[in-house]
Amino acid sequence: MVAGSLLVPLSLASAAQPGFSGVELPLASRFEAPTGASEQEPEEPPGDPLSTLMAPDEVYFERGGASWYGIELHRRRTASGERFNMNALTAAHRTLPFGTRVCVRNLNNGKEVLVRINDRGPHTMGRIIDVSRAAAIALDLMGVGIKEVALSLPVVTGLPCGN
Repeated sequence: MVAGSLLVPLSLASAAQPGFSGVELPLASRFEAPTGASEQEPEEPPGDPLSTLMAPDEVYFERGGASWYGIELHRRRTASGERFNMNALTAAHRTLPFGTRVCVRNLNNGKEVLVRINDRGPHTMGRIIDVSRAAAIALDLMGVGIKEVALSLPVVTGLPCGN
């Protein structure tokens, strides 16, 4: 009922302007936080978001390419709103909720690290995760190119992560 009443003013507004076919919204030119955004880092959410979303017998596992990013984005805002710190154990994933802790395992050498999802990406086909410089060092991913990794959720599996 409310939605119907909202549509009437919009359709009347569009009828008043010849050639106008809908609601005009400004386009974002860059993916940055709005001006006036707080300089404070957002508080880290308590616990892991997926621990309440998944059944205890449900296991998350993903396998694919990983890459890393560092100095070029250091201190810039991530999709979660916090500033990227290349020296923290964080990562970008396309769909996992922000704050989710993911175990990343390098399938070439067996090294593992626990990272927290705080950004969206990777934006390149063939990759499933972009990790921070610190995570890349821990996983021995610092060379050029994409490395094969496996992702799992320790909060769901109950298995430890890291060497």
